[in-house]
Amino acid sequence: MKNTLSKSASVIAGNMRSPEKVMRLSRMGSSFQTRLSFMRSLTRRISREKWKFEKLLFDLDENGFGTSIFVVHLPDRTYSLIVFTSDIDPDMRSDRVVAEVWDATFNLFDGIPSEADIKRLADNTPKQESGRFSPRELVLARANKSLRLFEHVVNRLSEGRQPNIDLLNSVGYLMRTTAVYGSGKFGCADREKIYDRPEAKGAFQIEMLAVYLFRWFTIELVQYIAGKRGESKAVNLDPEISSYLGVGNATGLGMAPFLIKHPVLIHNWVSARETALARVISLKSHTVSTIQYFREILANAVEHVSDWNVEDEVQTGRILRLRKDLQKLLSWCSKKENLDKPEIWKRIFQYSEANFSLEGQEITVSLLLEPHGELVDDLTDSMHTSLGTKIDPKMGIKGLNKLLEEYFNWALEIDFDDRENQRRFWYYSDEKLEPRFGDRYSDLGAEQEMPLAVAREVYILRKQLINFPKDISVGRFLLLHPEFRQIVRRIQTVVRYPYAEIRDNIIQAKTRPIDLLRFKLAFFGASKFDPKSDLWTRITMFQGAPHPGQFDNGQSEDWAFPLKPCTETA
Repeated sequence: MKNTLSKSASVIAGNMRSPEKVMRLSRMGSSFQTRLSFMRSLTRRISREKWKFEKLLFDLDENGFGTSIFVVHLPDRTYSLIVFTSDIDPDMRSDRVVAEVWDATFNLFDGIPSEADIKRLADNTPKQESGRFSPRELVLARANKSLRLFEHVVNRLSEGRQPNIDLLNSVGYLMRTTAVYGSGKFGCADREKIYDRPEAKGAFQIEMLAVYLFRWFTIELVQYIAGKRGESKAVNLDPEISSYLGVGNATGLGMAPFLIKHPVLIHNWVSARETALARVISLKSHTVSTIQYFREILANAVEHVSDWNVEDEVQTGRILRLRKDLQKLLSWCSKKENLDKPEIWKRIFQYSEANFSLEGQEITVSLLLEPHGELVDDLTDSMHTSLGTKIDPKMGIKGLNKLLEEYFNWALEIDFDDRENQRRFWYYSDEKLEPRFGDRYSDLGAEQEMPLAVAREVYILRKQLINFPKDISVGRFLLLHPEFRQIVRRIQTVVRYPYAEIRDNIIQAKTRPIDLLRFKLAFFGASKFDPKSDLWTRITMFQGAPHPGQFDNGQSEDWAFPLKPCTETA
């Protein structure tokens, strides 16, 4: 690994963790949200720019079925969330991508819709992928109720009571999305249409805005139905409770290929986080206020993790170890001799590296960034890219081999003649219309394998290059072997971006796709990861975030590691 480390060091700044350490599946699958996560950066912008919110239309029957429009006014433009809620057959309710009906379907619309727009979308949005959409639609999505909690909240509010806090905590959301489509899907606007808008800087900001507005809608919906059911007896949710409720999401394999297909973008995400960490641990001194804030957010994290309970045995074991790690950190931070010395942030980081599990180390990174918004928040604007990839045909085979040896030695060290190192394969199921993760030696479909196994492709390329004269060009080589165009293009691109590549074999027998899912979802800002298998997980989005009207209370920064409400329920 010596060559790779030395080359990486020439690209990344001092104090930044090496890609060899950061871009391993085990650590990626231990990720936590940070203040740079996409949801967090969105709420900061809402607060900073004083966005205005308006409930433009709420045309629902007594059961909450109908059309709603929730609007947000920005300094330079307006967006509208158009939601259609329907009564569906319980037997047809499903979180699968292949479902045909949902409790709610919605669009994020560019501007204020006309009556013709609303009618057009009413005819098409409930159809989702089968509908017809225009560039005025920026996002297409759907969601289902968490029936148990939704009905419980409606019933309690209709009786003049607040919901049971323990039940609320066990779920965390009233509705969960099953897909949120953007960037030109199904006729909606291409990313290029909004790329230069300030609110679109950073990653997935428009999609996160749609989810944020939908969360607001779910609170208004449950209160509306309760009001119709209970009339004068009904009450609204306590603000502390409504803030705690997020939006759920069921995420499966469909998200995983994205990470491999967008290497430069992934580099930018990770580079921003690692740059932020490097800035913090490079600080020589600290203030009383930053230490105090760190200890407060650490206490929140301890309580937050104590309320994190899942059925998955592997994740349960990791959570139990994480709780011990956080108690160790609490103890360390209670000792005056540790607090009085300089370079406290570096010492906290080093203590976590030496004593904690991977989850403990990664939550420490998240905690270290929290008190240093002025130092790191500017990095969120760098977490996107419009850069494509291209081949340099003039490069010689000797130069290409050198890139493989210096930057891809982790792949060349894998023995792909070992059947277990290529047991798994990724493919797209025509029947279910979803990515799948198959067993090469027992499942059908290997001939339809998606080109995601970067390490194996590098390995095969290297075997081919060994037999080629070193003085010919890459262009000449590809004329003779066009099957290597994709991997050569990738190699020539990503060597300039040290965090671009997942430095593991993703088709190895013991690969857990859920590690990829958690990595991406943590950058979104998700919390309370609830694995249902190695292939999919449930999460909560915007849990603890302020609702419209709450930003004047300074809550835009204070919702990391949200805590269970203390409100008494009768």
